[in-house]
Amino acid sequence: VQLVESGGGLVQPGGSLRLSCAVFGLRVDSYAIGWYRQAPGKQREGVSCINSSANDTYYSESVEGRFTISRDIAKNTVYLQMNSLKPEDTAVYYCAAKVQGSGYGCVVEAFLYDYWGQGTQVTVSS
Repeated sequence: VQLVESGGGLVQPGGSLRLSCAVFGLRVDSYAIGWYRQAPGKQREGVSCINSSANDTYYSESVEGRFTISRDIAKNTVYLQMNSLKPEDTAVYYCAAKVQGSGYGCVVEAFLYDYWGQGTQVTVSS
């Protein structure tokens, strides 16, 4: 099983980025997928998640209304669209997968996730 994040980079405040989490070795519709971030000197923060049925999503208060999580089953990829980026969004962003049957909601607790990607750096700066 491998999760590969991409799409990070340097963007000015107010700009947008779309992160991708390409999943290999498992089907995204059988797993809850979460996005987390960690800034230097700070604890890891749960940013967003989507459940296996894609009928439940979660956003942290700090990104609600600016970030959108989605998935493409055909590409076995989950996306995080990030708009109106702020300097405080600067961090390494990770995606994670947790095996999940149907009928369960989003998973926020990081320790419950089974697989993690290597992360992609997002820097918001002028």
